[in-house]
Amino acid sequence: MKHLVLNVPTFGFVVATRAALGVGIGLLIADRLSPSRRRATGVALVMLGAATTIPAAVAVVRSLVRESDVERQTAA
Repeated sequence: MKHLVLNVPTFGFVVATRAALGVGIGLLIADRLSPSRRRATGVALVMLGAATTIPAAVAVVRSLVRESDVERQTAA
């Protein structure tokens, strides 16, 4: 079994990338702002979220550890 061990900055980065993507999509479908401002802000947030997806995914994959490694770390 594998465990995901993230430090706080990496966890925050992953959460922020998902939040930017979600807020951007939400702005694109909402009617709260003027169409031009909504589109510009929404597209910028979606692009930011999409551009940071790969580094976030790499950080998560690097944080995966095998169960035996976790047991060794806790035993030490």
